[in-house]
Amino acid sequence: MAQLRQDYDKFAILDTEIIVVGPDTADAFQKYWQEHNLPFVGLPDPEHTILKMYGQEIKLFRLGRMPAQVIIDKAGQARYIHYGHSMRDIPENKELLSLLQELNQE
Repeated sequence: MAQLRQDYDKFAILDTEIIVVGPDTADAFQKYWQEHNLPFVGLPDPEHTILKMYGQEIKLFRLGRMPAQVIIDKAGQARYIHYGHSMRDIPENKELLSLLQELNQE
């Protein structure tokens, strides 16, 4: 999430809203967001409803949910999905920003 915070202004310029969905409770999310002063939305999903809808995997031997990044356009269509194989397998902002520029030109 620190990576997203670094380039938040670049995402905003591309008319992009960042929403981080996680398995924690609302209280845990609120505490984390306040402690880290995150400029984007955090959506608690302790029942895993949203995470399951987008096919985010659970790997018990890797301590839980694997990262997933989804770009959804204004019509609600998923235009890009990346399922990570580990917590290090997350696309760089540069890649996401480039993809967003392409989608905005369509």
